Amino acid sequence: MPTKEVITGKFKSLFRGDKVIWMIVVFLTLISMLVVYTSSDTLAYREYNDDNGRVLMKHLFMLGLGLVALVVAANINYKYYSRLLLLLFWVSVPLLLYTLLFGKNLNQASRVIGIAGITFQSSDLAKLALVGYLARVITLKRDQLEDIKELTFSVIVPILLVVGLIFPANFSTAAMLFATCIVIMFLGKVKIKYILGFVGTIAVAGILAIFVLLKVTGDNPQKNNRSQTWVNRIERFIGKGGEEVKNDEKDFQLTQSKIAIAGGGVVGKMPGKSTQRTILPHPYSDFIYAIILEEYGLVGGVFVLLLYLILLFRAARIMLRAPQSFGALLAMGLAFSLVMQAMVNMGVAVGLLPVTGQPMPFVSRGGTSLLFTGISIGIIISVTREIQKNDGNNTEFEVTESTEADS
Repeated sequence: MPTKEVITGKFKSLFRGDKVIWMIVVFLTLISMLVVYTSSDTLAYREYNDDNGRVLMKHLFMLGLGLVALVVAANINYKYYSRLLLLLFWVSVPLLLYTLLFGKNLNQASRVIGIAGITFQSSDLAKLALVGYLARVITLKRDQLEDIKELTFSVIVPILLVVGLIFPANFSTAAMLFATCIVIMFLGKVKIKYILGFVGTIAVAGILAIFVLLKVTGDNPQKNNRSQTWVNRIERFIGKGGEEVKNDEKDFQLTQSKIAIAGGGVVGKMPGKSTQRTILPHPYSDFIYAIILEEYGLVGGVFVLLLYLILLFRAARIMLRAPQSFGALLAMGLAFSLVMQAMVNMGVAVGLLPVTGQPMPFVSRGGTSLLFTGISIGIIISVTREIQKNDGNNTEFEVTESTEADS
């Protein structure tokens, strides 16, 4: 029978890795439980007959799944993710296509598919898989990517394939994923002239595509109103557009969000004292940062911001000590993706960005977003675990050049 010391040792081994990132996970989990519970009055009334407890229990279940996925991912040697994420990349492509063609409507777009009664957002899987794919390919073909033909077929075409399939239904997700891919290419030492050429071409093509969509669907918005939605959001953000644009639901959301933020002040109204939670649409997801600022004030808002920035900093330490290694590119790519999504959520809430509908990673109420956020953070921790093991459990991070991407 195992002794107490053995059991304790095995338990501690589950949570090895960067202790700072583990603490970030703890804080985000606590914040998520508190804010989702206090901001779910309208959801509880609509779906559970005014029972906030059921909302909390459902959220705790999904949050628990995310934490379990995080721990499992953290205890898998990160080198195995090279081939695993490659497989998931090829699985995600047909899933994205299926979602685009047959997915369920969410906010006027086909974004989710139903599996065994559970809605599944295939873009969450695709984001994780594409980051892993790029980290693997750039590591394995570092010297070959000097050739523009090899770069095009190995890197650029896969990026366009995934981003292009996400783009029609979710412009903001596609844009953030594209930015993450560019960062990975830059950190992977792809030639700057190739990156700039790629970005410039996509920018021109994107503008032309939106222009064509507007022309084709302008007289018949029933065909496809996504392009018009994008334009309306931009016009609303810069203060242009007619009264119909300025007075729609999105403008109402932003107005209520600003009222919540203004009411929070420096220290906030304290937990559960939010007045805008019953007025602001989606206060438990898209605009959860507004509720954080209202209940916890500027102090709470800055604290949440710092948690994400520290996560990025810890990943950057890996990158700086091991440029171009698979683990470093993987960890930095995933961290950048999560932090950028958090920044977008915050930027929308305070009015710095147009309304996009991006949840705050590991804080907002959600399903697959919580699951894949947990997996992403777990993979980052997995990289730090192996680094510490190679360094004799020292706190400094170092990745040695090896055949890690071939594992």
